Parts: sequence; C-alpha cells; structure tokens
Amino acid sequence: MAESFIRNIFFYRRYYLDFAANLKPEVRKKFNWTFQLLATVDRIPEKYFKHLTGSSGLYEIRVEVGSDIYRVFSFFDKGQLIILLNGFQKKTQKTPKSELELAEKLKQQYFDEK
Repeated sequence: MAESFIRNIFFYRRYYLDFAANLKPEVRKKFNWTFQLLATVDRIPEKYFKHLTGSSGLYEIRVEVGSDIYRVFSFFDKGQLIILLNGFQKKTQKTPKSELELAEKLKQQYFDEK
C-alpha cells in the first residue's frame, strides 16, 4: 500500500545535498528514511524532529547511526512544506553556535528571495 504524503520536503539550494554527498551510505539511507517519516507521519516523534527553543522557528532533523549523531536544520513554509538547510555531524552535547547562526541566516535569505 502506497503511503500518502502530508508534507513536502524542499532542499534549499544545495546545502543539504552538499552535506549528504560526504556522508557514509548508511547515514544517507537513515536520513532518507527520516525524510519519509517527516513526509508521511502525522505526529513525528521528537527523537527525529525537534523544535529548537530560542530560534526563529527552526527544527532539527535528528539521525543517529551507531555512535555518530547528525543534524539538519529545517523550518516550515506555508504549513506543510519543510525546507531543509545546512547539516552537520554533532560531536558535543550543545549545538554549535556557528551552525545555528548559519541556519538562521539561510532561513532569512530564503524568505528574502521569495
């Protein structure tokens, strides 16, 4: 039975695609699985998709493969459209400030270009 999509995912420029090009195949596969979850499941578990408090509406798409942790920033545009931004491998408990600042800048750039 085919799953119906309740959300669409859009790659803003090549930020995610360039990040993904350097990932191991099993990590890309897990991201693809997570994107399918985002697109088809009504209530997404926080383990995979979490709102970042203190941000301008950014979300973190979260993937773990073995002991490696990866994040991709995203946000909503017009309700059910998820825009993917930059990604990074998480090496500490705290999200790197530079990655968060880049995501905020890219989100602003996206809306400025619309």
